[in-house]
Amino acid sequence: GLSEGVGVLPDGPLIAPVGGRVMFTTSLNPTETPFTLVNWQLNSGSTPEPIILSLTTENTTAPGYEGRITLFRSTGSLELRNLKLSDSGEYLVTIHGVMGQQTGRTSLDVYEPVSNVRVSPLSADLIEFNSSVRLSCSSSGSSLSFIWMKDNSEVAANGRVQITTNEENSTLTIANVTRNDEGSYRCRVSNPASSIISDPINISVRYGPDNIQIEVYPSKEHHEKGSDINLICSADSSPSAEYLWFLNGDQLINNGPLLRLVNIQLSQSGNYICQAFNSKALRYQTSQPSPISVHGRYDNVFKSSTSVFHYGSVSFSCSSSGSSLSFLWMNSSSEVSASDRVQITDGGSKLKIVNVTRYDDGSYSCNVSNPVSSANNGPETVNLESPSQTYAEGSNIHLSCSSDSRPNATFDWFLNGKNMFGSGSQLELLNVQKNQSGNYSCRAFNSKTSRYQTSQISAISIEGNIPAGLIGGAIAGIVIACLLVVAAGAAGGYFIYKRR
Repeated sequence: GLSEGVGVLPDGPLIAPVGGRVMFTTSLNPTETPFTLVNWQLNSGSTPEPIILSLTTENTTAPGYEGRITLFRSTGSLELRNLKLSDSGEYLVTIHGVMGQQTGRTSLDVYEPVSNVRVSPLSADLIEFNSSVRLSCSSSGSSLSFIWMKDNSEVAANGRVQITTNEENSTLTIANVTRNDEGSYRCRVSNPASSIISDPINISVRYGPDNIQIEVYPSKEHHEKGSDINLICSADSSPSAEYLWFLNGDQLINNGPLLRLVNIQLSQSGNYICQAFNSKALRYQTSQPSPISVHGRYDNVFKSSTSVFHYGSVSFSCSSSGSSLSFLWMNSSSEVSASDRVQITDGGSKLKIVNVTRYDDGSYSCNVSNPVSSANNGPETVNLESPSQTYAEGSNIHLSCSSDSRPNATFDWFLNGKNMFGSGSQLELLNVQKNQSGNYSCRAFNSKTSRYQTSQISAISIEGNIPAGLIGGAIAGIVIACLLVVAAGAAGGYFIYKRR
């Protein structure tokens, strides 16, 4: 421990290694008149032993110190070389001079330096939870202390980690190693005079596989038939895991962390799992199922009856190839719902309207969808027919031409094949005269496809008198329709030409 310096000497202990040197420096300044006496002694036992006695005329050096000391008479300081363990102890000095007698006391601790630090084993390859490891560190030197370090941080003993140390060696034992125990271990050996850090011991811990999971790209609940899907399996594992793939419990021929499904088919729907294997730990882990749902786009075939009288019935059917199909019927922009007169059957693919009235008139469409595709089909038209195509002179007639075109079509109107210079989807004939009788038609134009389509001809006859069969509201219910098709790209479309 630290000893307080007394008198002209510094506090101790002074620390030095075997074979080294130490300077006992006094606090005195040189004087013009030399000291008459300087006496150095070592108190290592019960009686002080002489080191050197220096008088004005002679010096007396004790055996064992010859050639190892130098006395500086101007200050009384002493240098001691080639130190031995036996040089440890309390040093005393007495000095006589013009100031009278002065004394000093301090201590010296000499240590065998740390050397030959050895560790074993130099490396270890362990299995998580199954293995334990014992690291040993030994060294030459005196008053040794040992500290174990992992990645430059001191290792502390705990329930799994035990450290046993004596004067010459230290043992670090780690039971049931985990992946957190992996790293570079060193042993630092020291005493007050020196310190050495050992070469590293590299500990590898083989672990896993665990935390296994599958990621699907693109990430969708449903995938379209013919598309490409990538499934990536990952797991925490050292060394890297080997992977197997299964579909609905059947092993696939694919190995590795990436499963690439190219041009996927409906038959490839199901639960995909991957299994990871650690060849060092001899352990498996299986992922949770990753469901892949594959659906085909539908190809619509639309069938309907489009001509009906008051209080008659009309039926539409909408069929499609594809999977997991849903059907939605629309009249213009309004959804058709089942009622006493409206029957929707066969999973929504069939629509029947009974006791038809003029309020059922309109453009009907079937919307078919599944999780990967959706489109409209139609429209189909319900016609409320009148037994007559003849109008009274002076009547007002409204003609309408509509389409399902992308982009919206533009319209021209024709009478007996000649352009009427009218445009737009509506044509109003007010106070009609006999010379306006003839064959009416409309022509639609798609500006993107640069395609024209002309409706079927609708004959209108203007007479001097209203035919007896057409009275009251019957005239307002007359509808004549023609069906056109003009499409942009692959999209289907219909044009409905009506006359009221």
